Amino acid sequence: MLIQPPLMVTGGIHPARALRMMIRDLSRGSQGVTEGGDLKVRATATPGPGVRVGNGSAIVRGAVFGQGSYTQYNAGDHPVPIAPTGATGRTDLICLRVEDPEYEGNRDPVKDDVGYFHVIPGVSATTTTVPPGMTAIPLARITQPPNCATVNDSMITDLRQLANPRRERRVRLIGGFGYSPIGDQVGVWQATWPSGAKVSFDVPAWATKASVVTSLHGLRISGSVFIGFRQVIAGVIGNEAQMDTDAQTWSSRADISMVDEFWWKPEQRGTTQTLTVQAGRYDHSVGSIDVNGNTTLVSDIDFVEGVY
Repeated sequence: MLIQPPLMVTGGIHPARALRMMIRDLSRGSQGVTEGGDLKVRATATPGPGVRVGNGSAIVRGAVFGQGSYTQYNAGDHPVPIAPTGATGRTDLICLRVEDPEYEGNRDPVKDDVGYFHVIPGVSATTTTVPPGMTAIPLARITQPPNCATVNDSMITDLRQLANPRRERRVRLIGGFGYSPIGDQVGVWQATWPSGAKVSFDVPAWATKASVVTSLHGLRISGSVFIGFRQVIAGVIGNEAQMDTDAQTWSSRADISMVDEFWWKPEQRGTTQTLTVQAGRYDHSVGSIDVNGNTTLVSDIDFVEGVY
């Protein structure tokens, strides 16, 4: 049965679930916090028998088909009591719950909090989801030892997920280099080789990590070489990619790719960072390797948003 009238028809009377279904459609059926720092659970400023949930908003998908999704916003730190433990330890689950009386419970939206932070006590130490049938999203798991009345940050496991994490891909190309052979030093990483293999890029303010693939195409090789390549971003050295060739009578062309995942520190988000390439010989190979006008560099950076 189609829900009538469609949004937004002039003169029509729209049921609340029509708006909730619009929220569901616009959020692509996903649920979770809106941005990476939203609704983070932390110990209270003075650790005690409770935690605090920070600023932020979230989308909570209804547990029943056709219920739609809810939006909820929290301003400031919201205290949530956590019961002390006795002779045995305990794990509790903190979630953001919506208890809509149209579908569950008997809360009155006029005088009761329909959306609230809910503590589910005594869950498994590996719990990551809310119980089936509950309209809620998990925020954190609190694991306390026996005889504990003070929650600190080490007891909190973050369970937040983003409803719709942002992604942004950027590709940079350097076409051609001046002739430059790699040096003869063994066991020494030559910074920024080939010269000019340097890419600057802006880190989105929301990005928490990036998958980075940097490739050098058209390296010219002759003889036997055993050489490593690696990329460096913001001072962090990536994994080593190795090139190991047998003796070649004539010069030939080869490619190498460096693949890494970088995690951005809070102070690096929203800043400009630089990627460089380093190379070095592993042994006393007699072969040579160089770059020239037919060598290209391609850097493919995929930024991803996560919770923090």
